[in-house]
Amino acid sequence: MSKRGYTVEFKYNVINAYKNRDCSIKDFCLKFKIGKRSLMKWLDLYENYGVDGLKASKTWKQYSKVLKEAAVRDYLSGKHSKYEIVKMYQISSDSVLQKWINKYNSHRELKDTSKGRTSSMTKGRKTTWEERLDIIKYCLRNKKDYQKTAEIYEVSYQQVYSWVKKYEERGEDALKDKRGRKKEEAELTPEDKTRLEIKKLEMENERLRAENLFLKKLEEIERRRK
Repeated sequence: MSKRGYTVEFKYNVINAYKNRDCSIKDFCLKFKIGKRSLMKWLDLYENYGVDGLKASKTWKQYSKVLKEAAVRDYLSGKHSKYEIVKMYQISSDSVLQKWINKYNSHRELKDTSKGRTSSMTKGRKTTWEERLDIIKYCLRNKKDYQKTAEIYEVSYQQVYSWVKKYEERGEDALKDKRGRKKEEAELTPEDKTRLEIKKLEMENERLRAENLFLKKLEEIERRRK
């Protein structure tokens, strides 16, 4: 069953089965072929909104510029995890929040969400080598979810797919734009390389931090249900 194909009935059955489980969380998720994040999200939605919370939204949720900026600043303050921010501001998913963070950090304006998706989410755009590397790392960490990656970084699906393929076949150098290769190499000073390494470490630390917070949240939910 695909990620987007879970029915309300399936989610509800999983929640009931979780209450009476006699195995570890890992084995439980393997049994139902779901991810830990999906399980946590369903438990939280059911706890707060009942069965209605398990229904997939058929509309593109709208957010104000003020809400987006507040959510991003709260997260960047380091006081809350992505999961906590998503819950506090009732954001549809952590991928939506990540998209706002990326835009904010690249000094692009956060705007009110209009009805429907913007063209920037389907059309390709110019990117730097470092940005392409970030995009590839994110995509690989998320089991090659090309569509999700494209939406978060506001590039095309085709771009993400192409970059991943090049990266896997020829490594990081394959992500460089040959038309600007001399310029890019000249710009990669020792400081740039150090900054890039730091960025990689930060990404890994973020992954580990999110994983630890996730496990703590699951334990908290489990304690409340006993």
